[in-house]
Amino acid sequence: MTVPSHARVVVVGGGIAGCSVAYHLTKLGWRDVVLLERRDISCGTTWHAAGLVGQLRATQNLTRLAKYGADLYETLEAETGQATGFRRPGSVSLARTPERMHELKRLASMARCFGVEVEVVTPKEAGQRWPLIRTDDLVGGLWLPRDGRTNPIDTTLALAKGARLGGATILENTAVAGIHVRRGAVAGVSTVAGDIACEVVVNCAGMWARDLGRLAGVAVPLHASEHFYIVTEPMAGVTPDLPVLRDPDGYIYVREEVGGLLMGGFEPVAKPWGMQGIPESFAFSLLPEDWDHFQVMMEQAILRIPSMELAPVRRHVNGPESFTPDGRYLLGEAPECRNFFVAAGFNSIGIASGAGAGKAVAEWIAGGEPPMDLWDVDIRRVAPFQTNPRYLHDRTVEMVGRLYAMHWPFQQPATARDVRKSVLHDRLAARGACFGAVMGWERANWYARRGTPAEYRYSWGRQNWFDDSAEEHRAVRDAVGLFDQSSFCKLRLEGPDAVAVLQRLCANDVDVPVGRIVYTQMLNAHGGIECDLTVTRLADDAYFIVTGASVSTHDTDWIRRATRDARVVLTDVTSGAAVLGVMGPRSRALLARLTDADLSNGAFPYLTSREIWLGAGRVRASRVTYVGELGWELYVPTDHAPGVYDALVAAGEDLGLRHAGYHAMDSLRIEKAYRSWGHDLGSEDTPLEAGLGFAVRFDKRVPFTGRDVLLAQREKPLARRLVVFTLEDPEPLLYHDEPILRDSVLVGRITSGAYGHTFGRAIGLGYVEHADGVTDAFIESGRWELEIACERHLARAQLTPPYDPKSLRVRS
Repeated sequence: MTVPSHARVVVVGGGIAGCSVAYHLTKLGWRDVVLLERRDISCGTTWHAAGLVGQLRATQNLTRLAKYGADLYETLEAETGQATGFRRPGSVSLARTPERMHELKRLASMARCFGVEVEVVTPKEAGQRWPLIRTDDLVGGLWLPRDGRTNPIDTTLALAKGARLGGATILENTAVAGIHVRRGAVAGVSTVAGDIACEVVVNCAGMWARDLGRLAGVAVPLHASEHFYIVTEPMAGVTPDLPVLRDPDGYIYVREEVGGLLMGGFEPVAKPWGMQGIPESFAFSLLPEDWDHFQVMMEQAILRIPSMELAPVRRHVNGPESFTPDGRYLLGEAPECRNFFVAAGFNSIGIASGAGAGKAVAEWIAGGEPPMDLWDVDIRRVAPFQTNPRYLHDRTVEMVGRLYAMHWPFQQPATARDVRKSVLHDRLAARGACFGAVMGWERANWYARRGTPAEYRYSWGRQNWFDDSAEEHRAVRDAVGLFDQSSFCKLRLEGPDAVAVLQRLCANDVDVPVGRIVYTQMLNAHGGIECDLTVTRLADDAYFIVTGASVSTHDTDWIRRATRDARVVLTDVTSGAAVLGVMGPRSRALLARLTDADLSNGAFPYLTSREIWLGAGRVRASRVTYVGELGWELYVPTDHAPGVYDALVAAGEDLGLRHAGYHAMDSLRIEKAYRSWGHDLGSEDTPLEAGLGFAVRFDKRVPFTGRDVLLAQREKPLARRLVVFTLEDPEPLLYHDEPILRDSVLVGRITSGAYGHTFGRAIGLGYVEHADGVTDAFIESGRWELEIACERHLARAQLTPPYDPKSLRVRS
């Protein structure tokens, strides 16, 4: 077999994702596309998939992609002549407990925001749609009439045929042995049949994707796990139009298969596979049966469908699938290597998501940017440490079962913990800290009072930490709180071009005096917010950039790509300093006990940063806040941090100093309407829509990226704006994606919410849309409601923060 010497794009992997990428590239007019498959089309994990095509996903854009996939599968046979087996029997999800029913009702409310047809049903109604199930132990269910199912092999072959018809070349039995990288970008691939020079490589290698990424120096954190299902002989009462059944409390899903039932599931304790590597011969292969491991699902299936107890089993399938550390797939251009794209790690939803994911990647390649906000699955949300085999193995044990486990608010992973710790970790633990994990960092989320366990007890209502966090919240408002914010991503940018490149990148003016902090956004060409961070000037040619831990890879990549040809050096200095946030009206009094520096407003105004002696340490004190109070972030060299921390704790005892965690920070920031990137801000939100126009300097001499879009946008009333909502009822809680209704008309959804302890009510931020403009009059004249788990609650709407709208306390 010969391979072409050159291709514009090489797609590696002939499963559902790879064939979808090739298909969609040809739809965009790209003909010079080569797909390489190590064995046969669909032979890895695609072929044995259950073929479920659900539409509702965690975010609006992922739901759009899933809905697109179902629509595409419906028309592929007519386009290509290759049957797919796709149909729409709908799906029923069941709830055995009130907690699960609450979750389903929240999903129903969210589905309405996303345009997905959904209906909450009673146990009786669920039984009418699925006559074989037992219903006496059910609380209710959810009916999604447009959900579908398809034949995975036939659907993949249809996409492959469509790609060929569009001009793509598909080569089977052509394994990739190497990736050529030149000056940080893809240059070609080596195969068993020769080399192919190319401009773009797309890694769609499924459970081999981690190994393929390693060839290009790219981190692709995923791990294979055994995944089980059985197929019974034909059973009485089973008809082809039977909906897909999901019983997540029993870990199982069920659908019709040739007159019988296909039943599989996601067990709480999974079996990772492939720790010693995947055999070269693995193609259309299965793993050994394991009835002992499958027993928990079999028992639950018999409980739900009693007639299954006597149904002969025609087939037992144990096929590996790949899972990621957070249960979301990996998509997009890798930060380590330009023009190396990834579409892998689909966590058992590859058939449902493959079409839309392939479309998104193809449009990303062709357009040079994501076609929509894909942050939830963007590969830039992960970090290299997550490819550690032990980390992946341990996390996979948990993540398989998390697909059907309760999706509690604030739920933390139980496995693969203690990867990254603040130097103050043990001191915080001794104070009762309960830690959460973000980007591998163990962070104090709340502090348990003495004598109570520092562990979560999850629920949809007020969780066990609610009162403790409320006390932390009030301490920051009334006295002084101490936060460990060491997980901040800290970057140093320096060089002759530092000012010029940052002026182009930042919407705000960063050409400021040394020691000045600038809050700013970095925008894309459409004016969307790519980064939300602070920039501190250290010298004429040096800046200190601080951003959130969860976006560290993303923001570093955004800055690095934009400064690639400039005379600057970007250095990640995160591990060099701990960060202590001293926040509250008594913060100045506390710090004054440990320093001779003048901390008065005149000498140390808001948004000032300078080095001072504090206790026995030299620290960078930055007067900035994310909680809406007077306060300083103290950047302390790691070796000095324990001593500075001890001094602060000792000096603050009689001032009411209290340790505070990230739950308190969230409730404090929501009262001040401070935005959070990835929730309230993203690549499709402009600063003007987000209410951040104060951080945009249109008059600076260097035009920033996205400036022209914002200039045009500000010439007319904004049709979309971020609004602050406060519930009238003190009992309900807001999290995210609750529908916003004005005069009973759906006009938006909540992007983030928390309980505002100062007000005794939940507060949320959310975008509201109105074609004629979201004006003050529009907001003031409406009757506003938020829908929580299918129930509507009155709310007050405003554009200004509920707490200290003039920021007098921050500048006090």
